[in-house]
Amino acid sequence: MNIVVLAGGISTERDVSLISGQKIYQAIKGNGHHAVLLDVFLGYEGDISHIFEDDINWEAQVSGIKETNPDIEKVKAMRPDWEKNFFGPNVIAICQKADVVFMALHGENGENGKIQACFDLMGITYTGTDYVSSALSMDKGLTKDIFRQYGVPTPQGFRLKKGEKEPEEVTFPCIVKACCGGSSVGVSIAGNEEEYEAAKAEAFKYDKEAVVEQYIKGREFSIGLLEGKALPIIEIAPKQGFYDYKNKYQAGSTVETCPADLTPEQTKQMQAYAEKGFAALRLKNYARLDFMMGENGDMYCLEANTLPGMTPTSLLPQEAAAIGISYEQLCEKLIAISLKK
Repeated sequence: MNIVVLAGGISTERDVSLISGQKIYQAIKGNGHHAVLLDVFLGYEGDISHIFEDDINWEAQVSGIKETNPDIEKVKAMRPDWEKNFFGPNVIAICQKADVVFMALHGENGENGKIQACFDLMGITYTGTDYVSSALSMDKGLTKDIFRQYGVPTPQGFRLKKGEKEPEEVTFPCIVKACCGGSSVGVSIAGNEEEYEAAKAEAFKYDKEAVVEQYIKGREFSIGLLEGKALPIIEIAPKQGFYDYKNKYQAGSTVETCPADLTPEQTKQMQAYAEKGFAALRLKNYARLDFMMGENGDMYCLEANTLPGMTPTSLLPQEAAAIGISYEQLCEKLIAISLKK
């Protein structure tokens, strides 16, 4: 098949996306497909007549993930016309030539449903869920409302617009996060009023709304799902602090155990909640849901990730490997189940 791996963009998760894209590109090339690794924002300005046959070094644009967020303003400066058209040169035309577009995008404009809606209108086949479930899952406040409605336990909390007064008293410690962020960018733990104000300021750097929720002290888990069925659970234990941007993407920063050390009953219950959350958000094909387990054993679903990371240290590939699915096989499976829709 001719496959475009779409990555990059201008979200705070740009670097993660490019590394995911590179890994996917290498895998599907190794599987015998013709592939293009395309930055959705920067595009490609060369001749696209034989884009899938041309010998182009697509990986030259990819660098390692740094400990800090990428310089998005620097990226935007590379395309002065970007406000008129989010898509870089020839992006749509190249995607229209593909049998399928493998979505390796993360964060805003990759997981909020806008690109998916555009592709639907243009008849472009892509991996992952559709635009409606993408939009629902991107909004953490709305996700929590849906979880509650469908009986999926989630931490208590509220959403807050910038400049608005809190609708209820804040209990410390608490978590403050950007409403539509990802990779734990704009997420802070606040133990007092001073830290809370700083946490709000940090969240509002990335979004006009924030979610404030109870802090759950305990163990952290994540569950990938393929076609709505839960994979083995992975436990995440950062060596320092919480599972923030640095701990997610710097090798050796976190101890990850899959399958997680849970009783059979706990495993069954958490996987059931994950499958229920997947269905409640109307997710399709594949996704990943994150959980906390309190010290008393209570489980809480935090959020859904509609395009899980596919870097060498990402969780979904580790969970698939636990049941004998290699990275290359996982890429093929994600393509196959997405082509069914």
